[in-house]
Parts: sequence; C-alpha cells; structure tokens
Amino acid sequence: MDSVYVKRDSSGAVEAIGREPGPGMNETVAVDDPAVQAFLAPAADIGPAAVSEALQRSDAELVRVVEDLTNLLIEKGVIQFTELPVAAQRKLLDRRQLRRDRKALDLIAGTDDTGDDRFMP
Repeated sequence: MDSVYVKRDSSGAVEAIGREPGPGMNETVAVDDPAVQAFLAPAADIGPAAVSEALQRSDAELVRVVEDLTNLLIEKGVIQFTELPVAAQRKLLDRRQLRRDRKALDLIAGTDDTGDDRFMP
C-alpha cells in the first residue's frame, strides 16, 4: 500500500502532503487513511475543465498586474518605456489603446467601468 508524508496542524488535521519528507512532514500515513482522504476531498471535486478555466482567469488577472506594475515603474522613473523590448512596447501600447476605446464606448453607452484604471487609461 502506498504511503505519503503528512504535516498536521495544531488540531491534528492534515494540512500538507508530500511524497518525500519535508519541513514538518516526517509522519508517514497510508494514502487511503481517512485524514489523507479528507485533505484530498476538495481537490477531487475540481475537474480538469474547472482547473483550466481557473488558470485562464488567473492568467488574465496576472496580465493586468504586470501591466500596472510596468506602468508604475515607468511613472516612478525606475525604468524607461524605451528600455522595454520593442514587442513589449507594442503590446502595452495596443492594450492602452484598447482600454481607451473601451472607455469611449462605455461613455457613449452610458456605462461606467468600476475597475481601477489609474495606471492604464
């Protein structure tokens, strides 16, 4: 029977599982142990499509973070826009133009974007 190394919290519940021992993971437990199964149960409910969708959503959110961070560094004079690779400059300018176009459409339609566009007009 397969076993895994576990780390338990103060109440004794499994809070981490590994194939090899690690910090705080010195106890070996059978994979079919109820505590291990309870720890793994939430992950079993997530299918591959849901994971893929979550990753895509996260990627889109991270892109915005990178945009804002880049613009903040430029605004503060830490880097200059022209120091970025030409491909990155084009992508940032394209996204900035798309945001302006969207903002103009929102104004025409009478809607308001509630997002924080401090760094990306």
